[in-house]
Amino acid sequence: MLALMGPSGSGKTTLLNLIAGIDRPTSGTIEVGGEDIVALSPRALARWRNRTMGFVFQQYNLVPVLSAWENVELPQAEAQVAREARRQRTAELLEYVGLSHRSHHRPSQLSGGEMQRVAVARALANRPVLLLADEPTGELDRATGEQIAQLFDRVRHDGTAVVIVTHDQAIASRAGRVLVMRDGRIERETIAP
Repeated sequence: MLALMGPSGSGKTTLLNLIAGIDRPTSGTIEVGGEDIVALSPRALARWRNRTMGFVFQQYNLVPVLSAWENVELPQAEAQVAREARRQRTAELLEYVGLSHRSHHRPSQLSGGEMQRVAVARALANRPVLLLADEPTGELDRATGEQIAQLFDRVRHDGTAVVIVTHDQAIASRAGRVLVMRDGRIERETIAP
């Protein structure tokens, strides 16, 4: 797990967007998992992103008219996963995040912590090797944020790499590496003992 920290406007989210191929650099290359993502066409980049990455956002970004189940199933459908495999994976992920009992609820019927857990399940739907999270606990109270942090610990221990943007020192302390950014540059790096 890598945490990106720094004041607002320091470039944390921009760096996350560059890693994801959402933003493009004005020059140079970006290699993720040995793949130069800058060299990929938009279509190839979208395919690469769909099979390689999961995203968790501060504002959850769930589709409001879809149930928790449908939100988790959606990226699998986009990846053309077979219906039965989608059903099994969706059930597995909702159990993983502790929400199988809320699977038919829409986002407006869920608490902030529940919505974020659905967002984590959705991000894991296509078995990404890298999970990117932008302030995933920023809208949550301390206790709920701790539950989400524990979920990220579990994701990491289960073999998915995590890059997390956070202002929360308690969240960053769980990471093996912390990069502190200021004015668009990495100011310092801390590696956990």
